[in-house]
Amino acid sequence: MKVVMMTDIEGVAGVVTFEKDSYSTGTYYEDAKRLLTAEVNAAVEGLLAAGVEDVLVLDMHGPGGIRFEMLHPRAKLMHGRPLAPDSVRNAIVAEYDVAVLVGQHAMAGVVDGNLAHTQSSRAIDSYTLNGIPIGETAQFALQCGALGLPTIFLSGDHAACREAEALIPGITTAAVKQGLSRNSAISLSKEAARDLIRGRIQQAVEKQRADPLPPLVWDPPYILEKRYFHTDVADRAVAQPGVERVDSQTVRLRSDNILDIL
Repeated sequence: MKVVMMTDIEGVAGVVTFEKDSYSTGTYYEDAKRLLTAEVNAAVEGLLAAGVEDVLVLDMHGPGGIRFEMLHPRAKLMHGRPLAPDSVRNAIVAEYDVAVLVGQHAMAGVVDGNLAHTQSSRAIDSYTLNGIPIGETAQFALQCGALGLPTIFLSGDHAACREAEALIPGITTAAVKQGLSRNSAISLSKEAARDLIRGRIQQAVEKQRADPLPPLVWDPPYILEKRYFHTDVADRAVAQPGVERVDSQTVRLRSDNILDIL
């Protein structure tokens, strides 16, 4: 089995604030990167214990969240900014069998979601796809689903796990912290969080072999609405081809191809 792992920093135990932890200018940003990389390594250990042969880690936190020198020696890392074109990345991801997420957060607006946001914590109020609110978990799972990969595991805060379980019934999750507010949480110790991830992701692979989850696929056509906090961001978005303005802060995109619209 070959596994692609999407990583983010806001769903990691011990990472609880935007200003100090997850923004690149934060006092504890390098500490947060070390915590994420250690959780990624625990996930890699669990995957290898389950017999996985190939693990590709995607460093998907905005400015980058993986400490390369700490990464597990059996993992490969897709990284760099700006990211490679979607067509390039999708072709590589399509070569893998299943997808997992480590360090994930809930979508914007979730009251008990620690560091909850969708794409940009500074600019985006919400995403809605075919009338259903979605966050980054749904975006990644639908993208992988279109490429033929089921999403079988997620680690993050309780709200992110709840979101994933509603989106993908049967997915295995590992909650490493409980959100109290957007910038406050109760975290497991770093050791307990890594042990939990290591064990649960191994279970996810074993479960997938015995009773496979299908790729997440929604039927077309697709209508995606993006609502921004400020009108000037909507001004820039509506200048792109194929984008309609809904109101002062909301734009709409339409497509029959989920990969295009996400």
